[in-house]
Amino acid sequence: MSQPDQRDGGAGGGGGWSDLGLRVASASVLVPAALAITYAGGWLFVALCMLAAGGILWEWTALVSYRADPRILSPGWAALLIAAGLIGLDYPYAAFGMPLLGAFCGGLAVLALSPGGGKPSEVTWAAGGIIYAGASLVGPALLRRDPELGLTALLFLFATVWTTDIFAFFCGRILGGPALWRRVSPHKTWSGAIGGLAGGVAGGVMVAYANGFAKLGTIGAMALLLSVLAQAGDLFESAVKRNFGAKDAGRLIPGHGGLMDRLDGFLVAALAALLIGILRQGAGSPARGLLVW
Repeated sequence: MSQPDQRDGGAGGGGGWSDLGLRVASASVLVPAALAITYAGGWLFVALCMLAAGGILWEWTALVSYRADPRILSPGWAALLIAAGLIGLDYPYAAFGMPLLGAFCGGLAVLALSPGGGKPSEVTWAAGGIIYAGASLVGPALLRRDPELGLTALLFLFATVWTTDIFAFFCGRILGGPALWRRVSPHKTWSGAIGGLAGGVAGGVMVAYANGFAKLGTIGAMALLLSVLAQAGDLFESAVKRNFGAKDAGRLIPGHGGLMDRLDGFLVAALAALLIGILRQGAGSPARGLLVW
């Protein structure tokens, strides 16, 4: 039986304030470190994304299999490592394919090595976890490698997603009101979701304005879309946890839970931002495709 998720304040929770101090303390350490490594870029940033993706895959596997399942982790980690190398060596399209190949191999491993053959649901969860972790690597790493605007694109993405989370947290807890999707996350509210959207647009536009971009209305629309997707990613992760009766995906980050709990919205928004950029400018300049209209 799934237990209610008491943590869900990041997208507009109506719960108490007991974890606020831990959230602030964790953020005061993690945010400067993330910004410094993002600024440095190169292999260091790719390595950070790969480590985060590897941790997400570990948490996903422990969640859906109730253990660290080598049938999923071995092909998944191998795919992430190769994808990271391909990104660093400037083979973006090949890097895209590696999580898909890892998912195929992971699904086969579950199917072949399960007693009596794996159930379709087990294969689906195994393959889905590798793709999910792959998105957390490919999205930000390929955006950052854009030599012209990669750093600015990541700052835009950070501002949009982080302010979405911050505004949703405070608006949801101060204003309360009807639940956004009670069956999945009873503490997320409509007031938090709307406040998060407003904050996300404001944060993204401020970064664009500070960097001298024109057509701020269009960029604001991009920030709005990414804010919606970030909150959708948060809800998706909540639905996965609820399906398996988990409160948090992990305990790595005090006040936030695990890597999945902290990066659930960011990885969805980052992948969407990358795809928008590639559709407009190709894999060589995805950050330009995202920001220059």
